[in-house]
Amino acid sequence: MHAFLSNTFGGLTARYYLRQFLFGLMFSVAIVWSLAHSKNGLSGKWGVVVFSIVCSLLYPYARFVYESVVGYIMGENVFYVPAIPMLLVKLFTMVMCWSMALFIAPVGLIYLYFHHSRAASV
Repeated sequence: MHAFLSNTFGGLTARYYLRQFLFGLMFSVAIVWSLAHSKNGLSGKWGVVVFSIVCSLLYPYARFVYESVVGYIMGENVFYVPAIPMLLVKLFTMVMCWSMALFIAPVGLIYLYFHHSRAASV
């Protein structure tokens, strides 16, 4: 069981996980803050709070999948674009990865498990 957890959830470097987790946490904080300051507060909205926490915990793995796919498609190409449109696209991809982390992250976890299991057996 320990090998499974370390090969999957421990598959990303701590630095990468922490950086991506903090970016994902921004979305959870924004959602919880807006719910807490709404008319009814957090009453009856704990499912949304739990979902946002789970998405934040899984966001680094979803982002890993996204960056791997984009890296594979784009290769070593570099594009020079204005900063504002690039930041808007970056924000859009972050929101998409965060909101769909529950569905995207398992792909990354499966890849990390097989990648680290194979590396350990060689």
